This record gives sequence, C-alpha cells and structure tokens, in this order.
Amino acid sequence: MAATTGRVVLNHSTHIEGLIPVLEKLAKVAGISTLTPGVIAPVKGKSPHLHLRVSVPIKGGFKVIARRGKTVQEVFVITQLSEAELKAAIDAVLASK
Repeated sequence: MAATTGRVVLNHSTHIEGLIPVLEKLAKVAGISTLTPGVIAPVKGKSPHLHLRVSVPIKGGFKVIARRGKTVQEVFVITQLSEAELKAAIDAVLASK
C-alpha cells in the first residue's frame, strides 16, 4: 500500500516568507491530510525567524499560527494527530530547515 501524503491548499496569493516550504514538509507527515493557509495580519512585536504555534482545536484538526517579522498568518491543519503529536511534527520540521 502506498504512503499517502497530505496536501497544501494554496488559495491565497500572499504567504509569510518561508511558510509554504515548511507546510509542504508537514504535509508529508503521516496523519496530516490538509494544510490551508488563511488570513494574514500585522502585529506589533517582531519575530526574526518563522515560528508555528498550535492555537486552538477546530473540527477535524487544529488552527496553527505562523509568525515571522511583523506578520502572522493562520494555518488550518486537518489531521488525525493529537495536539502533542502535531507540536512534535512542527518542531521536527522547523528544526530540519
């Protein structure tokens, strides 16, 4: 049986710099089926590196907040993973950049 990979939905023309390659790596993690980048918003603080933080549970997965510079972007992750497993997968992908 072939290993299935998730997909990254690219329905916006703008994304935080460096986000899409990270999402494509996350899509290869077993148990993650769909990653959808959402709304981009400005914030006051500044984060020099890309950070992803699991925010709240949604139906079928979690909302993740991606942050870099003075910008944040929501990412909706449809997954069978638990919150702890998703955090571990995100940490592993960010560490391998």
